[in-house]
Amino acid sequence: MQAAGMVAASAAASQIHSAPLRMPIGLQLYSVRNQLPGDFAGTLAQLHSAGYSVVEAAGYFDRSAADFRRAMDTAGLRCVGTHHTLSELETHLDQWIDYARSLGLEYIVCSSSGGMHRDPAAKGPQTLDDWRWVAGELNRIGEKVKDAGMTLGVHNHVPEFAVLDGVVVYDELLRLTDPKLVTFEMDCGWVVASGHNPLDYLRKSPERFQLMHVKDMIAGASGQMHSTELGRGTIDYAPIMRAATGLKYYFIEQEEFEIDAMQALRIDSEYMRRLNV
Repeated sequence: MQAAGMVAASAAASQIHSAPLRMPIGLQLYSVRNQLPGDFAGTLAQLHSAGYSVVEAAGYFDRSAADFRRAMDTAGLRCVGTHHTLSELETHLDQWIDYARSLGLEYIVCSSSGGMHRDPAAKGPQTLDDWRWVAGELNRIGEKVKDAGMTLGVHNHVPEFAVLDGVVVYDELLRLTDPKLVTFEMDCGWVVASGHNPLDYLRKSPERFQLMHVKDMIAGASGQMHSTELGRGTIDYAPIMRAATGLKYYFIEQEEFEIDAMQALRIDSEYMRRLNV
């Protein structure tokens, strides 16, 4: 795709004075969603052995906050953020804030706001006005999260890059959300899959992106993009990480596997360990 080509082309930039990325290697636990229910403690221990030190939650697997945090401590992992859909944050915000505080989290991330309408009775695709309402809700929720000592993040998929009435939705979300209340978690894989270049956003306003999902993408037989091991797809992360000057944490996320998942996640962590920026 064009965006993937632009990202890859940036790899030709000078590597003079480059050095390994000095950030903890993070993982979005959605990557091991199939392993955690059967062996929660064992899977976490394997992740630590594979080189991961910080994680982002995607569900708590029916564990209390105390049990979840104890499992992280035992495995030598630090959970710094969590994902909830906008619908969950609209209906159970206080519950999730309390849980997050008990875990000692720094971020609560809105994982998806796609499909949300200003009018609950509305059907069909979201309009630009719906997305503008979403931005307002993110500000409202972000204020409550900030008051609780954490930061609200916004994660993207592909719908955020729809063009409605001549406006790119993602651009509108960036414009309308308050930087004091809302940060963004750029999922670079889905940015590229949508036909855009992560560098365009990172170079323009790096301070808006404290969080990132590191995901490589490759086209399948049908041409549809899907995730693969880092370094085996189309995205070169060296220029991306170089441009992400506002970044606090990144989380590798691999959603699909053609080899053993833990083997793939070791490949992913090794890619980031060796990455020169």
